[in-house]
Amino acid sequence: MLTVAETLLYSAEFRLPRSLSASKKRSRVEALIDQLGLRAAANTIIGDEGHRGVSGGERRRVSIGIDIIHDPIILFLDEPTSGLDSTSAFMVVRVLQRIARSGSVVIMSIHQPSYRILGLLDRVLFLSSGRTVYYGPPAALPLFFSELGQPIPEGENPAEFALDHIRELDGTDAGIEEVVKLNKLWQDKALPHAVSAASREPFLSLKETIILSIAGGKLVSGSGSGSSATSQVATYANPWWVELSVLTRRGFTNSRRTPELVLMRLGAVVVTAFILATIFWQLDSTPKGVKERYSFFAIAMATMFFTSADALPVFLIERHIFFRETAHNAYRRSSYVLSNAIVTFPPLILLSIAFAVISFFAVGLAGGAEGFVFFVLIVLASFWAGSGFVTFLSGVVPNAIIGYTVVAAALSYFLLLSGFFVIRDRIPAYWIWLHPALPVPDQIFDGTTMGKEAVSTQMAVLNAIGLNMRVDLNSTSCIATGADILAELALNQLGKWACLWATIAWGFLFRVLFYITLLLRSTNKRR
Repeated sequence: MLTVAETLLYSAEFRLPRSLSASKKRSRVEALIDQLGLRAAANTIIGDEGHRGVSGGERRRVSIGIDIIHDPIILFLDEPTSGLDSTSAFMVVRVLQRIARSGSVVIMSIHQPSYRILGLLDRVLFLSSGRTVYYGPPAALPLFFSELGQPIPEGENPAEFALDHIRELDGTDAGIEEVVKLNKLWQDKALPHAVSAASREPFLSLKETIILSIAGGKLVSGSGSGSSATSQVATYANPWWVELSVLTRRGFTNSRRTPELVLMRLGAVVVTAFILATIFWQLDSTPKGVKERYSFFAIAMATMFFTSADALPVFLIERHIFFRETAHNAYRRSSYVLSNAIVTFPPLILLSIAFAVISFFAVGLAGGAEGFVFFVLIVLASFWAGSGFVTFLSGVVPNAIIGYTVVAAALSYFLLLSGFFVIRDRIPAYWIWLHPALPVPDQIFDGTTMGKEAVSTQMAVLNAIGLNMRVDLNSTSCIATGADILAELALNQLGKWACLWATIAWGFLFRVLFYITLLLRSTNKRR
């Protein structure tokens, strides 16, 4: 959700060295906006499927601007006019012509260029089955095909005629051998003269053109005072902390312009907390109250993890941008992972506080102020772990549909092994690592012979126990403490703070796995 100017400015901060001041980077962006013909759309949001933004042609020019922000010597483009109407395609190629006139070497692939686009090109290269059929200026095409014995009719697009004729020759027995031989002869003898006659410019090789570009003051990554032709070019233009700062600012800008994502998640958490607070209002300390607390924790934990699924499309939406930028070494993958975690964390704090404020005191959880603070922290840690898990999956799954299916299934498995349905001692050893320390209550007389006796008998036993212990016991009393219940269910191996740190550690582990996934999937690397 960035504007055209912001997109180019962030690209400049990534691709231009730190030695350039912020004012020079901004000046470079302003000059590039004028060069691309995007001044009228500079403050327009680029947009996506759900937000209207710039046109297709303007979007393509922004894409080109991102690649040339560092003023490269050579620019390769793969079908930059595909999917555009004739006017937009012409404007894109005209922008590329300006870039070439500024000193860069622009090489692009294009299918069936219009007559107007053909007039903007300095050289064209026709290929058939990987072999060069023609290389030279477009204006020399009529002369070339005249020598071939196939003159181009007047008024016909030379490019279309050449493509049709080459396709016809490719289907014959003789094939394109005659054209290939003529092209070789043309390169050796006639091309320099034809180029000079057609364009009135001297014929230069690619090497000579690059030398002229450097002499003309093109920005060369890693160059500076004291550098030589043999000096090593830095892999990244900036150190990792600069990349982290830029990525974080860009992430917060995108988040600020899509508040509906956070608001929808906040709404789901608030509604769930309100429902839980009204259903489990002021639970007592009876065995029934203990079991109801247990149900409250089960639903609360499910809410924390399932509402984390909104993190899934975040990376899926910008995945192609990430792969493109990292393929050009705009920033390190580790910087992106750290930035993603930083941008994700503040909304989790808001969600945790909102859930705790609504539910903690209403349900009647114990611990006072200290208990409330710990409850906020454990809810935050749960959101952090759930968000990390979903972020990791977003780097693995190919699309959101499959992703949501995998998230729902995986989180269901976590819930199944959380201790709400199976006591810890009954969980197999190879699944115990998925089990958090959560209490499972029981009724006071359940599982004993007294549980089958009449209520009057049970009351008599309670009164006798109460007299002996000098405690007033009745049908709503519980003689087991929370620690007793945890010990009975084998949930006393870790203290509450150890469980908190373990949950936080899971969140970090999932983000490390996300980083490894990005490393393995980033196959398009520059060496």
